[in-house]
Amino acid sequence: MLFIYKVLNSLILKLISMKYKHTQVGYLIIYTLVGMVLLFGFILTQSGFNLLISSVMFFVLFILASFSSLTVMVNEQHLRIKFGYGIYSKIFLLNDIISAETVRNKWYYGWGIRMWFWPKMVIFNVSGFDAVEIKLKNNKVYRIGTDEPRELEGVILRSIK
Repeated sequence: MLFIYKVLNSLILKLISMKYKHTQVGYLIIYTLVGMVLLFGFILTQSGFNLLISSVMFFVLFILASFSSLTVMVNEQHLRIKFGYGIYSKIFLLNDIISAETVRNKWYYGWGIRMWFWPKMVIFNVSGFDAVEIKLKNNKVYRIGTDEPRELEGVILRSIK
């Protein structure tokens, strides 16, 4: 049922005119993925095929690949983020966003999906330190990593007015 919802939601978002769409590639994650493939290939050639070990290796590669890029889309009603091929995505209603501001993440905030308690926020990031911080009416704070922070900030600010 969840799969059908995601497919229908994806189609609906594509039908509504897109104001902004940008994909940031996490090159370090891709390089790490290539290194892991080589390492796992070497391990498998040395130890022989084992279904359990191969399954764990495939799962690790699958998860790593899912965080290789971050796509941000803004249409008439939503701001949507999607990691990689869509294993994780989040949709924000533009009506719920009260502000957007370009910020710079600290190096120790990391990449991926991160929850911080001081300051309290959720970070979505695949590369670099630039982000756009959005604040919602329910006082939740999110940071969306991007290599186009000014463009994303401008689109969000124009869309919420």
